[in-house]
Amino acid sequence: MLIINCPYCGPRDESEFACGGEAHIARPLAENSISDAEFADYLFLRDNPKGLFLERWRHTAGCRRWFNVARDTVTHEIIEVYLMGALPRKAEALETHASSWRRDTAAEKAARKLTRRKAAARRTRGIASQRGGR
Repeated sequence: MLIINCPYCGPRDESEFACGGEAHIARPLAENSISDAEFADYLFLRDNPKGLFLERWRHTAGCRRWFNVARDTVTHEIIEVYLMGALPRKAEALETHASSWRRDTAAEKAARKLTRRKAAARRTRGIASQRGGR
């Protein structure tokens, strides 16, 4: 039995949690233009590695919040627990994230473009507000 350290509630027994599968999958948005084959890859292809794996977990019998876990699938050792929307901090977990084939998918590339456009729009709004809305 695993003891999972919920970032909101502290250490709890595995039976209080539900695994949500692979973490850090860019979900295609309506404005993403990806092919049917690329959407099928997003929808159906999942990793099942032997070794370090980044997973989403939900504390179903507690706070009901989602978080990420870097876990070794052979030993079940939990390397790191970190919040949704964040990247792992430990070097081996960060390397696992960076080396994932998902970083090269069409959905991931479209999500990065969208993120860059939103960041540019925020910077533009910030500059305009500093100039008094001119």
